[in-house]
Amino acid sequence: MKITDIKTAQARYSYVRVYTDEGLVGTGECSHCGSGWRKIVEDLKGTFIGKDPLDVDCLFEEARRAHIFRGALAGLFISALTGIEIALWDLAGKAMNVPVYRLLGGKFRDRIRLYVDSAHGGAEDFESYKKTADWVKEQGFTAIKFDLDDGSNPYKLDKWNWSVTPGELETLTERVAMMREAVGSKMDLAVDMHGFYDGYSGLKIACAVEPYNLLWLEEPVPPENIDALLRIKQATQTPLCVGENLYLRYGFRELLEKQAADIIMPDISKCGGLSECRKIANMAEIYYIPMAPHNNSGPLSTLADSHVCASIPNFLALEWHRMGDETWDDVLLTNEPLIQDGYVVLPDTPGLGAELDDDFVQQSSTDTPLFQ
Repeated sequence: MKITDIKTAQARYSYVRVYTDEGLVGTGECSHCGSGWRKIVEDLKGTFIGKDPLDVDCLFEEARRAHIFRGALAGLFISALTGIEIALWDLAGKAMNVPVYRLLGGKFRDRIRLYVDSAHGGAEDFESYKKTADWVKEQGFTAIKFDLDDGSNPYKLDKWNWSVTPGELETLTERVAMMREAVGSKMDLAVDMHGFYDGYSGLKIACAVEPYNLLWLEEPVPPENIDALLRIKQATQTPLCVGENLYLRYGFRELLEKQAADIIMPDISKCGGLSECRKIANMAEIYYIPMAPHNNSGPLSTLADSHVCASIPNFLALEWHRMGDETWDDVLLTNEPLIQDGYVVLPDTPGLGAELDDDFVQQSSTDTPLFQ
């Protein structure tokens, strides 16, 4: 079997489809791509056409190393290449007639726990948090995340310098107290700071929210300085979770070697794909660090991520960022909903386990035909 073509589609989410001379196709989704990602995939086609699609890791490395001087270290290039990698795994599973998790070493679990990223949850008041938390519980989820950073805080003095003021620290801490009261003591609660704050501010906030038993505090400082993050980790009992802006296992090396975070959150459909993120998880495991992948993507990516989450022992929870999306169950052709009682239930069908509903996806794309 040989690869004959690779095509892309932009239809709310970013898709890649790999074609073969035996009629089998694989589809992947890549995230946070922005403009230009389709041109990268088009330029990469020559590296893949004529090759055996089952050599997934080899093909990934061949493409990456061939473009090492043109950005194949991080960013948009890796995200585009990730879409191809996921499509190759889907194709490989179909060719071998097994689910992808079998090719990744098998599964530790049948269901993949999700946590709901509800952003600010509406108005910043107790009733709003309570309404969101109650809905999340009713759907069977066991963990929720709210945003904490707030550029419009009345006590913030400078929109560029995110040094926390006393009044701001007080209101942020009160907000976390409301969140915890709203979700109750038995539900996991995570809080996201989006990497905006400086070192001492991130430290102050991490210490101030210690009484609220957070699952984690996410990205209290920007991702570029691991030592600044380490100083916060060493000074607080609040668990820290970072990693959505790191790429490949090389991007996680210093973070893990210095044990500067309690939990890592690679974005699987952005930072290298299924095989790469399994390697990242294996690296983290030797430091007893769990993995809770970032996921701001669509159903296909969520399903693909779940195969990795099933194949590693140190999985904690996978993000789900599509609360209120009424079309969620329309994107994939499945017999049952992808999410059931707060979990992704892994299918036992070959490949990723579900196909895109091309007719539905076409409705949100200007491409005619869908894959070009």
